[in-house]
Amino acid sequence: MGIEIERKFRVLGEGWRAQAVRSVRIAQGYINDMAALREGRQNASVRVRIAGEQAFLNLKSRELGTTRQEFDYPVPVADAEALLALCVGGRIDKVRHYVEVEGHTFEVDEFRGDNAGLVVAELELESAGQAYPRPEWLGQEVTEELRYYNLALAERPYSRWSAQEQH
Repeated sequence: MGIEIERKFRVLGEGWRAQAVRSVRIAQGYINDMAALREGRQNASVRVRIAGEQAFLNLKSRELGTTRQEFDYPVPVADAEALLALCVGGRIDKVRHYVEVEGHTFEVDEFRGDNAGLVVAELELESAGQAYPRPEWLGQEVTEELRYYNLALAERPYSRWSAQEQH
């Protein structure tokens, strides 16, 4: 069993781009939807992701916060493409940039499509209390805000958020 310890932040400006070491295009969808999790009918999200030339089936427990169970399995790209056709809700289209800062790798997701305009950084940690750098482009922490989770963005994309929610 894998445990993911992750913090999530809004990104300010473009300063992170100069520190990006690589980028990959990601397409993903979900076999289940937010309603199944909200109503307690399921306790994990089930995601299909194609990242560049690789594909994965991923399950994450439904807890909000920094620590969740996570299971990630490689699958053939052709299988992932077929599974994406079975997904419910919208798809997530984004470019993930890997940004190195003081020995830590931030994954900066620049969303496209219905979520265009949203840029979020995620940082995986070894423990919930681990110290991490705070570069000037790292904005408000949104780890506890459900609407920033990709499953929520597939259901209610950034383009449908009110102006107040977007800021």
